[in-house]
Amino acid sequence: MSKSLVQFIIEEQRHIPGATGDFTGLLSDIEVACKQIAHAVNKGALIGVLGSAGSENVQGETQKKLDVITNEIFLKNNEWAGHLAAMASEEMDEIYPIPAQYPRGKYLLTFDPLDGSSNIDVNISVGTIFSILRAPEGVTNPKTEDFLQPGTKQVCAGYALYGPATMLVITTGHGVNGFTLDRDIGEFMLTHPNMQIPADTQEFAINMSNQRYWEAPVKRYIDECMKGKDGGREKNFNMRWVASMVAEVHRILTRGGIFMYPFDTKEAGKAGKLRLLYEANPMSFIVEQAGGASSTGRERIMELKPSGLHQRVPVILGSKNEVERVVSYHKGA
Repeated sequence: MSKSLVQFIIEEQRHIPGATGDFTGLLSDIEVACKQIAHAVNKGALIGVLGSAGSENVQGETQKKLDVITNEIFLKNNEWAGHLAAMASEEMDEIYPIPAQYPRGKYLLTFDPLDGSSNIDVNISVGTIFSILRAPEGVTNPKTEDFLQPGTKQVCAGYALYGPATMLVITTGHGVNGFTLDRDIGEFMLTHPNMQIPADTQEFAINMSNQRYWEAPVKRYIDECMKGKDGGREKNFNMRWVASMVAEVHRILTRGGIFMYPFDTKEAGKAGKLRLLYEANPMSFIVEQAGGASSTGRERIMELKPSGLHQRVPVILGSKNEVERVVSYHKGA
């Protein structure tokens, strides 16, 4: 008999001395938010949620209606129960303090409510990414700097994938487990226990249109993949690109691969495309827990000390041996 997510979390909690059930309650609230988002994404044009919202987020990106709707769903589901001290969202300029009428908890939550939302109008998989941190001891009114913790401090990271099936994939630092939403009973059930990323792969995912802006180590690596057996590699490679980080990482968790959004010179002053707190850190935690590796090319992403809420970083993650090859090219350069 397959375990539900709630059963799985409660059983995990029993192994933690002094556990209060607070964390279990928080994950349960996140689960409900993901179910509601899955419903909104699934209905799409039927309930008029597709298209642009006519606004921009803090990064100057045009928001989709669903960006705004899903952000609100995540806030409302997680503000009231007393598990959190504050939240931070990719869609909001500043942190979100818990409203005064609700009790404060000991955790901080960061999230990207709808990753890959540029795909939503063409009915391609999108997702939600989240990360849980501990609020510093004794802090009940967190400030921005309280969120600026390295990825190694994460208590939990996860993502929901809204595809042909809705899945929730999480790690609490003891491996990675995947749960599939059974719509008949309304529960996420354990379907992918102990997910592992193969160390070797023949698939890479990168936005090739940025090739002319890449640094030499990345150009060298992709050039080798493109040439395959004819260019010195022992195998030929396939390329994949969904433009939804959740979909890219899920494919890698399921069958291996390497995903790259490396540093480039396309936009002066931008260190990378992906956000450290909302995308790079949680996905790095998941990938490392599944036996993969994650780097900027120069350093381990999880060890970076964040400098701002919306800091961007280069990301190279996935099958360990390929990531290490790219890192070695950066070191050599």
